[in-house]
Amino acid sequence: MLNSATKKTFALVTSPRSSAKDNMLIDKELFDGFKSSNVPTFRVYEWEPSFTYGISQKLESIENLEYLKAFHDNHAQRMTGGGILFHGNDISYSLVIPTSYVKNLSVKESYELICGFLMEFYKELGLEPIYAKDLDTIELSKSEYCQEGYEPYDILINGKKVGGNAQRRTKDTIFQHGSISIDNSTYSMGSSLEDLGVKISFEEAKELLVKAFAKTFNIVYEQQNRDILYAS
Repeated sequence: MLNSATKKTFALVTSPRSSAKDNMLIDKELFDGFKSSNVPTFRVYEWEPSFTYGISQKLESIENLEYLKAFHDNHAQRMTGGGILFHGNDISYSLVIPTSYVKNLSVKESYELICGFLMEFYKELGLEPIYAKDLDTIELSKSEYCQEGYEPYDILINGKKVGGNAQRRTKDTIFQHGSISIDNSTYSMGSSLEDLGVKISFEEAKELLVKAFAKTFNIVYEQQNRDILYAS
C-alpha cells in the first residue's frame, strides 16, 4: 500500500517551464509507458501561460471561447476529466503508480489517500487545508471551469478552493495529477498561495512538494531526471 511503513522507491522527474502540449505529452508518455514492473514516478513541473481542458470537453461548445483564443495555440486536452484549468502561475504534479498501491480502496478512497501529501504540503506552509466534502457550506457541483466547481476531494483553505486533482486508470495503473497556484502573475481562477498570504518561489514550492510526498508516503527517490522535455 502507498501509505505502508515500508520504504518505497520512486523516480523523480522535473521539467522546465513548458507549453501545455509538451506538459500533457510528457504525462501521457509516463502513463502509457508504465508497467507494473517499473519504478513508480512522481513528476513536478511548471507551465507557460496556457490552459488545459478535460478529456470529455469540446472547445467549440465552451462559453467565453473568444477569451480562450487569447492563448492562441497554447492549450491541450488532458487525458483526465474536469473542466478548463488556466496555467502559468502554478506548479503541477503527476503521479504514476501500480493499482496494487491502493489495493482494496474505492476511487474516492484512493483520492483521499493520495491527496494526503498535498494536505501535508499546505500544512507545512502554516495553512489549514480541508476537503470540500468536509465543509458543510460547500455544495458539490461541476463546472466548465475547474476552479468554479467543487469535487469531494478538492482542497479548500479558509473556504476558498486552492486545488483540484484528477485520475485516469487502467487495470494495472493509476495516474493522478493536479496543480497549485503560486501567485497572481498570470490569469487564473480560484485562490493562489499569494492570495492566502504565502510568499514562496516556484522552485521553493516544488522542493517542498517533493519533500511532502516523500514524508507522507515514506519515499526514497531512486533517480532525479532533471529538465526532461519531450518535443511534441
